[in-house]
Amino acid sequence: MASMRCPEILSTSSSWYNGGIDIATLKRSEFKNVRTSGQKCRSHKLGVVTASAAGDDSANEVTLLDYGGGNVQSIRNAIKLMGYNIKSVQTPKDIESAKRLIFPGVGAFAAAMDVLKSRGMADPLRDYIQQDRPFLGICLGLQLLFEYSEEHGHVEGLGLIPGAVSRFDSSNGLRVPHIGWNGVKVKYPSQLLDGVNGRHVYFVHSYRAVPNDANNRWVLGTSNYGGEFIAAVKKGNVHAVQFHPEKSGVVGLDILRRFLDGGHSAEAERVAQLAGQPSTHPASSLAKRVIACLDVRSNDAGDLVVTKGDQYDVRESGDGREVRNLGRPVELAGQYFRDGADEVTFLNITGFRDFPLGDMPMLEVLRRASKEVFVPLTVGGGIRDFTDSEGRYYSSLEVASEYFRSGADKISIGSDAVYAAEEYLKTKEKTGKTSLEQISYVYGNQAVVVSIDPRRVYVKDPKDVPYKTVKCSKPGPDGQEYAWYQCTVKGGREGRPIGAYELAQAVEELGAGEILLNCIDCDGQGQGFDTDLVGLVSEAVSIPVIASSGAGAVEHFWEVFTRTSASAALAAGIFHRKEVSIASVKEHLVESGMEVRLA
Repeated sequence: MASMRCPEILSTSSSWYNGGIDIATLKRSEFKNVRTSGQKCRSHKLGVVTASAAGDDSANEVTLLDYGGGNVQSIRNAIKLMGYNIKSVQTPKDIESAKRLIFPGVGAFAAAMDVLKSRGMADPLRDYIQQDRPFLGICLGLQLLFEYSEEHGHVEGLGLIPGAVSRFDSSNGLRVPHIGWNGVKVKYPSQLLDGVNGRHVYFVHSYRAVPNDANNRWVLGTSNYGGEFIAAVKKGNVHAVQFHPEKSGVVGLDILRRFLDGGHSAEAERVAQLAGQPSTHPASSLAKRVIACLDVRSNDAGDLVVTKGDQYDVRESGDGREVRNLGRPVELAGQYFRDGADEVTFLNITGFRDFPLGDMPMLEVLRRASKEVFVPLTVGGGIRDFTDSEGRYYSSLEVASEYFRSGADKISIGSDAVYAAEEYLKTKEKTGKTSLEQISYVYGNQAVVVSIDPRRVYVKDPKDVPYKTVKCSKPGPDGQEYAWYQCTVKGGREGRPIGAYELAQAVEELGAGEILLNCIDCDGQGQGFDTDLVGLVSEAVSIPVIASSGAGAVEHFWEVFTRTSASAALAAGIFHRKEVSIASVKEHLVESGMEVRLA
């Protein structure tokens, strides 16, 4: 494996807002595979609280119930941003002694309850809440308060709120999971959610609780997605929200600030100022998402850089053929957060095929990005089962877990998903051993994205191939009217005997919660998304589809959203080269009457 350097590990001047300060020097011993130059590590203020700022006073302490599922790095960073120290729950007594408790539940209902019960924490948690002590549950931390969930059968919850947690009904064409930025309707004045009315917050879930007469006294806010569901609950000092404040930008950070008595840091004051700015376009429904993508790999000097390919070729033309360098990963990610990106995706195209868990620079990029990017982070590359050079076996679940713990909210699986889909289509059986099945069972299918890299293959007659074809909006080079899309692996270098339509259906069955749909033919061309492909795959599945490859103008985003049912659109090069800004894309969509989140 080639030695690699991450520029942000050495130095970066990025900051969440104007200004930034030096912090701790990176300990080289933590990163065996990183070459350092002796420079001090720099970061910005976000997520970093010194001992003098936070102090050792227990009044500045938050107890965090981290049961080991999903990304909790962002909520930790958000709490530190508010000027608080964190005490992690190690034993049931830590719950009993907590002055304020945050439960950022991520993943599957059954797995979470199993952990709480096996560690003897279910009863102390129930007692803590019944005693009306300060509590904030997030996402699964809200769902577990109900009587039971229908996820993985009938699974009992903590039983504090009447009602069941059931799956969204997708029979009418609703895309499930519910992923993205939606509005919240607050039922009555609440200090916690003051200012949320009319603002978008970030949801990612397949199951929800619905309001009824029995739980109505708990319901603080609702949202609408195929019908009304509970977005927030409150009773005395007990609060819980279905959305993720730590992933909802400034609006979400302000919710955490309010729960923590206004915070104890200059950053908390800055959050309050930004959150107090009026909303010009009130949230009314699920917004279309605009995602910034960063293809990350090592250049020839061993530095980790953001690059961009032309039909997957990331090297410059000419004799040198150097890897195209468009910036530093953390610095660009922070900029896109400030620019209003709804999500940021890192695709590690170096891959570390031999030892994914040895990819320390990429893990560090995630850790640092999660300190300044408070919208969802997705990472892909090398997530699969593997055996290292010493013969030790690692499951894809172990690999994914390391990414989640480092700051990823979702992981993207590419080639491994293609192989799994091929096998599933042959046998029609689920083994429970594929990366998709393992990871979605533990973390929920909303945490699993499958990245599809297809290439267009023209045919004269749909009957000529055993794959689903589409009638092309533009004919092929020999006048062909139809095409199918052959899936590829290994960064587009190898074609496989499976079509994008068939692959999408198979991976949905295996546990994927979202499709990242690339197009080799359109990559880097700037002529627009392949709406034929996006329409074809969107028709194949009931999960959200992200359109990728080909964006070159703001109009291209409008085209893909109006001509297909894509839930999101992703771009890379046009943002990196500053040819098109995220703000201009959203302004164009708003002017066209489309629901989008404005930062």
